[in-house]
Amino acid sequence: MSAFVLSRTRRAALAFVFAAGTLCRAQSSTDKGKQIVDQAVAALGGERFLHMHSRLAHGRIYAFFHDQLSGLDIATIYTEYVPQAPPQGIALREREVLGKKQDYSYLFLENQAWDITFRGARPVSDETWEKYVRTTENDVLYILRVRRNEPGMTFDYVGSDVYVSTHVEIVDITDAQDRTVRVYFDHNTLLPVRETYAWLDPDTKEHNDAETLFDKWRDAGGVMWPFTIERERNGYKTYQMFATSVQVDQPTPPNTFELPPGAKVLKRVN
Repeated sequence: MSAFVLSRTRRAALAFVFAAGTLCRAQSSTDKGKQIVDQAVAALGGERFLHMHSRLAHGRIYAFFHDQLSGLDIATIYTEYVPQAPPQGIALREREVLGKKQDYSYLFLENQAWDITFRGARPVSDETWEKYVRTTENDVLYILRVRRNEPGMTFDYVGSDVYVSTHVEIVDITDAQDRTVRVYFDHNTLLPVRETYAWLDPDTKEHNDAETLFDKWRDAGGVMWPFTIERERNGYKTYQMFATSVQVDQPTPPNTFELPPGAKVLKRVN
């Protein structure tokens, strides 16, 4: 056999080995990302987490504008998961009851939301609703509980790193709409400690970055849940919640996810 043939054969073999190695690395990246996500689900409570029906949280919430405190309140938050999200909606209901007297609240249903006071119930603005849906859909805890098996959902392992003083494993979670949430899982506990994602404002065409930090993980009744949650947008703190108690699958008071009987429906203010 000529040297030319040997050279050509060798080049083909090397090309095959390179291609196989590239494919193997791609597969191992996806496999490892999925493995970490599965381990995170187990750390959160496994089947108990995946079949969690409701959650009740008490604590304090703080709102910020450009890192300056703009509001604070005592909050009781009722959350209930529903079997399926409607078009342009989400697969849960939430009632945020605020104030010492618990005399006003926000009611978020699958595809609409209300601001409720003694004056009546007012539909929230489109901006408020879109922000709520975006925050919920990109929340890693919602993704792992509700969206994990959506068609087109992928989990890509990015690598191992140190965030602040915590050894983390980083996974990119990307859905069928090509939206990516980067999640930092604690290497030891496999619980999420941080997530980031970006979006383009359709009106202003501005690029926005969001970050959520999770801390103070505790057992909430067979499910691990963060008692401290902090959100930032474009580098500015926007929200904090410090829970004093969180319980899952407790009885929810009747009519929690309904407008108060006889409530006057007010005109929406955009």
